[in-house]
Amino acid sequence: MKNKHLGKLEVLALVVGSIIGWGSFTLPGKQFLSTSGVINTTIGLIIGGLFILLIQSAYHRMLELHKEDGGEFTYVLNNLGNFHGFLVGWSLSLCYLSMIPLNAGAYVLLVRVIFGESFSFGYIYSVAGYGVYISDIIIMSTVILVFCFLNIKGLKISSKVQNIMSTLLVLLVFFILVYMFFTSDLSAFNKNYISNYNFSLKEISLVVAIVPFLFVGFDVIPQVASNLKFSPSKATRLTVIGIFLGVFVYASLNIIAGLSFSGEEALKTDWAVADSIISKMGYIGFSLMLIALFAAITGGINGFMIASSKLISSIADKGMLNKKYSKVNHKGVSNNAILFVSMVSLIAPWFGREVIIYIVDMASVLAAIAYGYVCFLGIRNAVSNTKKVVSFFGTILSILFILLLLIPFSPARLSIQSFAMLVSWMIFGLITYYYKQKKIK
Repeated sequence: MKNKHLGKLEVLALVVGSIIGWGSFTLPGKQFLSTSGVINTTIGLIIGGLFILLIQSAYHRMLELHKEDGGEFTYVLNNLGNFHGFLVGWSLSLCYLSMIPLNAGAYVLLVRVIFGESFSFGYIYSVAGYGVYISDIIIMSTVILVFCFLNIKGLKISSKVQNIMSTLLVLLVFFILVYMFFTSDLSAFNKNYISNYNFSLKEISLVVAIVPFLFVGFDVIPQVASNLKFSPSKATRLTVIGIFLGVFVYASLNIIAGLSFSGEEALKTDWAVADSIISKMGYIGFSLMLIALFAAITGGINGFMIASSKLISSIADKGMLNKKYSKVNHKGVSNNAILFVSMVSLIAPWFGREVIIYIVDMASVLAAIAYGYVCFLGIRNAVSNTKKVVSFFGTILSILFILLLLIPFSPARLSIQSFAMLVSWMIFGLITYYYKQKKIK
């Protein structure tokens, strides 16, 4: 049985590709500029990134102690028992799975940008105000099946795809930012975001609250622990670099949109980042951005296909799902787990993009639950008082992330739809857990 080992570039590409997805190109126009501007958004991203680095310290300890695939799930299971392990695995499974159809849906929007709205055909119905078209279902399903095939062929192929996409993404965003910054008239940018700037904790908290969702990709490395061919310290350093690159890309794309539009103007555009690039660089720049976007969504769907299939395989290996999902083929790949992930992902296109976004929104809570567990174990397993304190702060931050999203008066609280889905998912998880435990006994 072959067991593909991941090199340093492949690990960095996996982190970057999983952190940066479709949201980095749409959030500037839809949320960041109108609610937090440029400076407060950048501060929020930096603070959120630093918070993730604190949490990452506990993940480093996990990598040192824990060599199994499954990451947080198997780590918590081995240290705290079946129930807590299942809770973390159940939370992360939806967290990872939701990112696959989200990025697959971005291909639909990419096709519409290139070929226009006329490409949409076969209207079926609307869900939550979002029209579902046969054309959208065909595109999303095709994309999911292509990546299903690539991942079944082995980690070697899927990691090569990840390397190319992540490298392209970072280089193109850097080039576009530098070019636009030095060729733009900065007087309007200064008027909109610099000269009248006001420091606002509320605006910053709106950005910080969604960091668990934006940076959920940093924790994919523990899912492939058995494939690493270097030390946990090097894996941690690469993850830290990936987090910094994530902050850079999110902040850069927000600045790129802000160079052309005020917050109010950005809300009125169809796509602030794209419109800004077209106005400053023409369609050559727009073509470069489309390549960067393609790289982002391709890296995202591929990274989460790898992570979610590894997680499902690990849950099955521990007897909490059907054992067939833990079996590996001659490529060292859990092809049944990949097929399971793909089949579940193929359901999402039928519900429309708005419902997928509701699910993704609640994924921030689910991710923070996993962060909190790992940091709690980081306190127990710390080798020094300093590490223990850092893990303690990581635990507190994880709880704060959850509270920001759940407390009714929080400016970043979940929508009613997302909250209802969160409660439903957790109840369904409890039923599944107790049914499985009863069956085992």
